[in-house]
Amino acid sequence: MRGDDSAAPVVVTVAIETLLVSPVHAYEGRPDDGPAPDPEPVSRPSVQVRAGLGLVGDRYCGRAAHRLAAVTVMSAESLDAVRDDLDLDATPGAVDARRNVVLRGFGVDTLAAVGRGGTGAVFALDSGDGPVRFRAHRPAAPCRWMDVVLAPGAFRALRGRGGVRCEPLDDGVLRLGPAVLTVLEPAVAGERLRPSGGSRGSRSPAPAR
Repeated sequence: MRGDDSAAPVVVTVAIETLLVSPVHAYEGRPDDGPAPDPEPVSRPSVQVRAGLGLVGDRYCGRAAHRLAAVTVMSAESLDAVRDDLDLDATPGAVDARRNVVLRGFGVDTLAAVGRGGTGAVFALDSGDGPVRFRAHRPAAPCRWMDVVLAPGAFRALRGRGGVRCEPLDDGVLRLGPAVLTVLEPAVAGERLRPSGGSRGSRSPAPAR
């Protein structure tokens, strides 16, 4: 969708199903060796957001190199799609996807910037403590770890559904449960990228957590 200054904000009732803060790099090395153990539970009932920094306690919080990707947001429906596409008995665990915020009720992937010069949407999440704004940037492409921690074939099944990398614009708190998502500025598409050479159609994966 393209930006329109006259358009009214899009307001959607959603549910925040998972909040994750990862203090260590769990998915490094070879996927066949399995993830590194977390020193503490990563699933949280609430998280503190810091403008321009990320989530308090997360390994990417305050890291300059990850400023535009400090918070990853994903739709729970993407994991439902993996279940259906791969004919699994149950939906893969959202925590294993290692996205910071997993919410149900909105197509998060539509918020990402697409194409050269494109800009991502500005959106707000309010779970009861006031709205917290984010600027969406590039898609959070899945990595091959998904075939190990979710299910064989999940890496391919999540392509185009992996969520979006975001930059927090406000301090605030997010909590599990009902929330309101407001799209304040829609994404604006840029010039379509033409795949070439060995990187045909590829995107860099989201930072592994």
